Amino acid sequence: MINVLIVEDDPMVGELNKRYLSQIDGFELKGIAPSFQQALDLLKNEVIHLVLLDIYMPGQNGLALLSEIRQNNHLVDVIVISAANEMDVVQQTMRHGAIDYLIKPFEFERFQSALIEYKRKHTLYQSRNNISQSDLDAKLFHKKAETEKVLLPKGLTKSTLKLIWTSIRSFEQQVFTTEDLANHTEISQVSIRKYLKFLEDIEVVDVEMAYGTIGRPVFQYKLNTSQMNLIQHYL
Repeated sequence: MINVLIVEDDPMVGELNKRYLSQIDGFELKGIAPSFQQALDLLKNEVIHLVLLDIYMPGQNGLALLSEIRQNNHLVDVIVISAANEMDVVQQTMRHGAIDYLIKPFEFERFQSALIEYKRKHTLYQSRNNISQSDLDAKLFHKKAETEKVLLPKGLTKSTLKLIWTSIRSFEQQVFTTEDLANHTEISQVSIRKYLKFLEDIEVVDVEMAYGTIGRPVFQYKLNTSQMNLIQHYL
């Protein structure tokens, strides 16, 4: 479980971030700190892996807290969530080791993408195994991303994949069938099955067989949110 500290002085925004966080598996909120000092106190008294950090706060701001975190060698990662959109502020946070930057207001999908990518890297770091340069490039620095974009299986196109992917995302955590996607996209079920097979192969969707009222098996699909970032290599 990844322990999270939210540093946010606005109670409504803090509660929104808390609600968003609760919708993503693998994360546990350890506290919400509305100020510099309360954040430091929680970092001293709790095991925290990830800080969701606001920049604009009364008194000492988020940049000061980020600097303090690094000076005190707190072993935490930081994702900035702030209305601050000045490039010099963004640059300062990156130089102090922030791993992502979300500009308010933001959509849940962007928040979810940031947390899922963090969880993937956190899991990689926890493995403690030696790693080759090629694996490091692919898994951490995404060096293969551009070449992977053209590696769709023969017969599949990026435009149709985008259309089907948009439809799949609309189902969120609900199960769906090829018929559901066909009704939603007006693409034939035969074509949709090819794309679903590809998405199943790269583990972006999960599939299971269910039996309907007349006994015929139906393949039901569900979005695998922990792997959904992999689709970006092909879009």
